[in-house]
Amino acid sequence: MDIMENITDIVQIKHEVLRRTAKHAFDGNLYEEYDKIPYEMIEGIKPQFRCCVYREREIVRQRVRMAMGKLPMDVLYTDADSAQVVHVIPCACEGCPITKITVTQNCQSCLAKKCVKACPFGAITSTPHGAVIDQSKCKKCGKCVAACPYNAIVEIERPCIKSCPVKAINMDENDIATIDPQKCVNCGACVVGCPFGAISDVSMMVSVIDALKKQDKEVVAMVAPAIEGQFGAATLPQIKQAIRKLGFDDVYEVALGADMVAYNEAAELSERRAAGEPMTSSCCPAFVNLVHKHFPALEKYVSTTVSPMVAVERYIRSIRPGVVTVFIGPCIAKKNEVMGNYVDEIDYAITFEELYAMLCAQGIEVEETEEAPEDATRYGKGFAVSGGVTGAVAQVLSERGEDANVKAQKCNGADECRKALMLLKAGKLPVDFVEGMFCVGGCMGGPATLMEIQKSKKVFDTRLGGAESVVENVESKGLDKANVHRHA
Repeated sequence: MDIMENITDIVQIKHEVLRRTAKHAFDGNLYEEYDKIPYEMIEGIKPQFRCCVYREREIVRQRVRMAMGKLPMDVLYTDADSAQVVHVIPCACEGCPITKITVTQNCQSCLAKKCVKACPFGAITSTPHGAVIDQSKCKKCGKCVAACPYNAIVEIERPCIKSCPVKAINMDENDIATIDPQKCVNCGACVVGCPFGAISDVSMMVSVIDALKKQDKEVVAMVAPAIEGQFGAATLPQIKQAIRKLGFDDVYEVALGADMVAYNEAAELSERRAAGEPMTSSCCPAFVNLVHKHFPALEKYVSTTVSPMVAVERYIRSIRPGVVTVFIGPCIAKKNEVMGNYVDEIDYAITFEELYAMLCAQGIEVEETEEAPEDATRYGKGFAVSGGVTGAVAQVLSERGEDANVKAQKCNGADECRKALMLLKAGKLPVDFVEGMFCVGGCMGGPATLMEIQKSKKVFDTRLGGAESVVENVESKGLDKANVHRHA
């Protein structure tokens, strides 16, 4: 199976570490052989992607630790937040020795010398060969950048800092990136944004494999709606069958939980509208973390309904008590949701990347199988894309004969989420409903997907079938009797 086309070296290295770790775990010798993985991957003495093979092997070693559910280096994380999922791999961080304010070759040594005059710290000198910045005096205020008529002075940020939407990344005394867990929402943007692959997420994959091998309890998978399109043209029944071959006793659609969420959020929205107050969605853990950590005054507006993942998990446990539950999705923040908020409910969360590594480790192909009826509605499946939550809630209102004209702010990505919350905090967002999707494009644009969103969404759109009535689907299956209150 080879679905990872046009991938970067970073993605390939991460996949190979996960695959080899999974292979050793399935073979039952991981804890004896894990220290050999760096030598299995990096042979000989010629470096492939760093300065030397010794650093390459250390990077792989730290990645193997994370694949095993450990921190990259224990000694550096003695006070680490147990629910923090995203961490810097110290050995992989290049320190990015970037001069933030830089004069480019576009400088014309002009007579106006606006940059010199704009600098309040006397850090800029004009020479016949162009302006020169004394970095010991420069305070990075950016006034010279704004003043230059040729745009010859530029301001450059480190990619990890630039990619973080909540300013949770700083530099230590050695210019190595650090993450502030008090600000971090575990969205994974920095994991994707770092061009050296120096930031990654801790995995629960080995724990899942151990649970599958023990066979003392049923282990069920809960797959996010965005999984359709991640394995090329493979259908959901085909993907489910491949997951069962790994040893899972059953596979459930989280889209079924999305139906449950839409059913309950519609009722909650009706109550809120009657009371004249807005409501935000609660399905995206990074968005909920954003509210909790950066806009705590707005927590009262967050829907009290659990996420689709938790909703379907509660349904599963009501009919199959004692099972081990494993969420599989494109989202790194879901791991934080499991580790932080619902540790007593959901056992594990893994990503599509980790699922793919497990399938490759076992040589399992996503093959043809008999088609099966859809469990969820097309609206529940639509939670995978931006605007899908609003559409599902409006559909439920329509089915109940209520006003389905929801005044909604559909936030597509972190920037739009932050802007909407800032307006809401200021009382300048006259809407009924705020749909917060932290990843651009929705869950299909998540940081742990296998395919580019343009390709996966094309397949996803063709698969968007299922029942048409959310209310009928929920009530006919008895899902309306489940407790989906967040604080249950």
